[in-house]
Amino acid sequence: MKSLLVYMRHYKKESFFAPLFKLLEATFELIVPLVVANIIDKGIANGDYKLIVKDCLILGGFALVGMVMAITAQYFAAKAATGFGKELRTGLFAKIQSLSFSEIDTMGTSSLITRMTNDVTQLQNGVNMSLRLLLRSPFIVAGAMVMAFTIDIKCALIFLVVIVALSIVVFGIMGFTMPGYRDIQKQLDSVTLITRENYAGARVIRAFTAEEGEKETFNKRNEMLAHLQRSIGRVSALLNPVTYVMINVAIIVLIQTGAVRVNIGELSQGQVVALYNYMSQILVELLKLAMMIIQLTKALACASRIRGVLAMDSSLQHNDNSGVKDENCAVSFEGVTLHYKNAGENSLEDISFCAEPGQVIGVIGGTGSGKSSLVSMIPHFYDAKKGCVSVFGRDVKSYDDDELRGMIGYVQQKAVLFKGTIRENMKWGKPNATDEEIRDALKRAQILDIIENKGGLDAEVEQNGANFSGGQKQRLSVARALVRHPKILILDDSSSALDYATEAAMRKAILSLDYNPTVFIVSQRASSVMCADKIIVMDDGKTAGIGAHDDLMKNCGVYREIYDSQFSREVTAQ
Repeated sequence: MKSLLVYMRHYKKESFFAPLFKLLEATFELIVPLVVANIIDKGIANGDYKLIVKDCLILGGFALVGMVMAITAQYFAAKAATGFGKELRTGLFAKIQSLSFSEIDTMGTSSLITRMTNDVTQLQNGVNMSLRLLLRSPFIVAGAMVMAFTIDIKCALIFLVVIVALSIVVFGIMGFTMPGYRDIQKQLDSVTLITRENYAGARVIRAFTAEEGEKETFNKRNEMLAHLQRSIGRVSALLNPVTYVMINVAIIVLIQTGAVRVNIGELSQGQVVALYNYMSQILVELLKLAMMIIQLTKALACASRIRGVLAMDSSLQHNDNSGVKDENCAVSFEGVTLHYKNAGENSLEDISFCAEPGQVIGVIGGTGSGKSSLVSMIPHFYDAKKGCVSVFGRDVKSYDDDELRGMIGYVQQKAVLFKGTIRENMKWGKPNATDEEIRDALKRAQILDIIENKGGLDAEVEQNGANFSGGQKQRLSVARALVRHPKILILDDSSSALDYATEAAMRKAILSLDYNPTVFIVSQRASSVMCADKIIVMDDGKTAGIGAHDDLMKNCGVYREIYDSQFSREVTAQ
């Protein structure tokens, strides 16, 4: 928790004044029983109505001032807590954005979402309650005990015993429940994961009539979450009744002891009432303290999970190896091996090739052969276990990631669009792109006519592009990359949902770009890469062959097998 307090640096004033005003309120509250005792012992006993009226006005003043201070304290506490939550979310979001794909894959999207939302909210609530009660409740408990000692030492010993016993109970329950709340948050990650998967894959689930199976899986995870919450809740629920029992037993003992001492003249009736009021104050504050401790227990568990993300560093390596290696290579792989974190085997092994500026490079292979892994190393999404990946003669590790990726237009396998307009989505590729540049990119991606029919560049894009078909989303993703005018364009199986004629037209338009980028075309279709200057054939993470189409047909059995299995079908389709 201490390491997260840096996010309250802009709210030092609020963090100071919130507990200060609460302590001032508590001070007035501690004086009230003495005033009541004075009314009983001197005002009522002596029939001094002026004293009674005066002290009642004092009590009214205390109540009014206390209310103002409580409201002021709540304002400062709320402002500090919400500000802390805002700063923490901002920092956490920025940290997640800085992580490499390896860390995001390891943590899991659902866990990151839970930490970003539920965990931060729990921590924000914990900060709010701490600013209001962390000092006030112990202050009143300790103050009430001190005031009791000023009234009568023997009766005050009852206070001391009760406070020690209650402290043991409260902190014992806190120590037991804190690990449980961590388990609850982990299980919440699991529920969030299956919920997210079901929402994202609703059509697939219904297509396979798997609703009942998914409901059963969800119910199991949800029941496990409920079981953990019930288990911890039962222990936490003991706090209030145990506190009530102990305090009320103490009140009984206090009244009995006080009555005896009043009879023998060692205490006055007003003093007994004051002691009773102080005991009641302790009861109320300990209940508040118990609720605060439960909230803090949850908050501390959440803080530990958030710290885990903030303490995580990107595993992407950087160096100063910026010397030019080969000026004739736009992209160069030299003995590159890739191993994903927690994977059993290497995904790529000993990959070497050179892509010259302006060349078209085809990457083909079966499913799982390592095609996407290969091109994902060009923008430095992953580090090579061995070897070196160079872009325009420089090791990718020597580039600033923003500088490197600014030169690359990357279209991934899964087309991702964001809620907004077509224009806003296209400007992800180039923030200052003109409408003419956007239209040119849409035209080359063979989707301009469709966009014009939908309302032009101001046409709405729903979440995840739900109002566009798979092929349309792919073409929009290609257009978004083209808007950037990249020096290197990577099309990672970005036309799998297109018919052959549309794909051919889009490919022809891309290859006719006047700024002549180096183009990587990743595909399982032989027809998509036949036109490439160089084709890299992938097989089980290794290069089965590198060369032009005619050479590979003669010398590469894997490529020839892919071509023969598709060619007759492709010719028929065309």
